[in-house]
Amino acid sequence: MRIVAGKHRSRVLKTLEGADTRPTSDKVKEAVFSKIGPYFEGGIILDLFSGSGNIALEAISRGFEKAIMADKAKKAVEIIKGNVALLKEEAKCEIWLADYKKALSICQKQQLKFDLIYLDPPYQLALINELVDKISKYDLLQKKGIIVCESLEKEDIRVEKPYLIEKQASYGTVKVTYIRKE
Repeated sequence: MRIVAGKHRSRVLKTLEGADTRPTSDKVKEAVFSKIGPYFEGGIILDLFSGSGNIALEAISRGFEKAIMADKAKKAVEIIKGNVALLKEEAKCEIWLADYKKALSICQKQQLKFDLIYLDPPYQLALINELVDKISKYDLLQKKGIIVCESLEKEDIRVEKPYLIEKQASYGTVKVTYIRKE
């Protein structure tokens, strides 16, 4: 797994061994950033289910000014910290040992607003609708921000106002859904 573009282009990141995490492929990552960017002048990303920090570090490499990465697994948080240190981006990154409920609650309490929220939960949990509902309830997305969700192709994703599904794209069994405010 590597950083695809930006100032850290081609840098190789570490990932967890085994089947507990499923890093976003370079193909999907490039498609996502081509759609939403591809380069940025600032912005804040929330990367829930961060795994290795792959998505958030790609965003930092492409110009985001801050990343919050949350994962409930201690081993994942150790990998994320190692990858952040490898790229020398500690000043731009917050890493939380927290499940999604705790992470979203912290964001609400701190009244954080994000330009990009990346949701890539374990596919079998089918959490996307619950996550988008909480993000809406807690008002965590900037006015022109975007939520990007990775799920199984067959997962039925629905949103309610003020959100709308801008686009969905399939990559084999994986579906990427782009959600914005109306």
